[in-house]
Amino acid sequence: MPTITTGPKPLRSSASSTPLPGRAVKGSKSGRPIIAALNLLSRRWVLRIIWELREEPRGFREMQARCDRMSPDTLSTRLSELQEARIVEHDVEGYLTLTDLGRRLGPALRELDSWSRAWERALRNG
Repeated sequence: MPTITTGPKPLRSSASSTPLPGRAVKGSKSGRPIIAALNLLSRRWVLRIIWELREEPRGFREMQARCDRMSPDTLSTRLSELQEARIVEHDVEGYLTLTDLGRRLGPALRELDSWSRAWERALRNG
């Protein structure tokens, strides 16, 4: 299977539609990391899943209960994508948890939230 080099560790090319750096994604034929990240994070329910896992590991059924109206198929698909992207994993007890990389999203999302609030104020104040 061909590999695509995106840094020190090459990513395997596959038929998966999970946005990953080095893979062509909507908005970037080259798979720029920031565009791949934005594509992944903008998928429905992805941010909610990350939010629900921010404090502690959770089981599949608990995740489904916390993510109102999400079908089991959708949750399974999103979790598979997040596992392929190395943002979510199963811990030793089989619970879903954020990886170190997934936990690093917290500060980045807080920064984006701060920026978006400043943007809102700028638009409101003309």
